[in-house]
Amino acid sequence: MTDDPVLRASDADRDHVATLLGEAYATGRLTTVEHADRLEAVYTAKTMGELAPLTRDLPQLSGDTGTPASLKQQTVNAVFSKVIKRGRWIASRHTHLAATFGALIVDLSQAVLPGREITVSVSAFCAKMIIRVPPNAQVIDEVGALFAKRQVSGGAGGDGPVIRVVGQATFGKVIVARTVSDWNLHGDA
Repeated sequence: MTDDPVLRASDADRDHVATLLGEAYATGRLTTVEHADRLEAVYTAKTMGELAPLTRDLPQLSGDTGTPASLKQQTVNAVFSKVIKRGRWIASRHTHLAATFGALIVDLSQAVLPGREITVSVSAFCAKMIIRVPPNAQVIDEVGALFAKRQVSGGAGGDGPVIRVVGQATFGKVIVARTVSDWNLHGDA
């Protein structure tokens, strides 16, 4: 990374800093909250000057510049159950959501998103899946439906993160909403 603080940061620069923060978290140098706060700052940083303070108090632990596995991919499952994931949590670039004979509610509105675009793959079989996205998110809906219902509600979004939703719903329902009122949990939306 360069030392010029006014130079625009690249995705590779942000990933490098995210890797250092992941190592610091794994070794106990950062708490969960500190890690989430700094990671959020990494992916909203526009310049190298905004990235520099985020690792100033941390040692350069390894030469590995790859993205941590936890930021690349994770899975959330609900099988014969109801699972709710909300609040402040760290999403991955590729988050797989799977629900079978149950319900899965995932709220991305307060999640730390690792980059400008993430992919959420869904697999809903005889299940209901609700994905709440930030109000300014741009949603790309590429979900297939077989004897199922799929709905993206709440307007067109804005200049926020791009959330690509892919996958398949079979005998179920997949709802992508920007607000809780868009969820229509009890109706036929």
